[in-house]
Order: sequence, then structure tokens, then C-alpha cells
Amino acid sequence: MDKIQKFLQKLFQKERTAIESIINQIIRRDITGIDVKKLRGEDHLFRARKGNIRIIFSMKKDYAYIITIERRNDTTY
Repeated sequence: MDKIQKFLQKLFQKERTAIESIINQIIRRDITGIDVKKLRGEDHLFRARKGNIRIIFSMKKDYAYIITIERRNDTTY
């Protein structure tokens, strides 16, 4: 089991559903309606935010790749 799946299992059902929906949108490369920002100093790294949960992902022309999902803290970025 990878780190992302383990994190998702620890969430409440309502949070998990919302995060899975955002992940599916990112994978489809349709980020409209999601709170997304480009990370400074990086060409293809972005973060999506839902409450205090952050999804760090890379999006290039051909693909989107989820790097990590974490709760926000001082070392999230």
C-alpha cells in the first residue's frame, strides 16, 4: 500500500470523497473549480487545497502525477 492510499484511509468518509473527487479531476487534467496554485520556483508543480488538506501534483502537457497528499503544517511545502 502506498503513502497516498494510506493517508486516504485515515480520513473521514466526507473528506475522503471530496479528496478523491479532486484527484480524479487532476488526473483528467480538468482543474476548473478547484483551489489550485502554481508553486513558486517550480515549472510544473502545483498544489490543490481542500480545507487543511493539500495535494501536491505535477501537471505537464501529456500527464498529471500526484506527488503527495498531506494535512497542512509548517513543512507542507
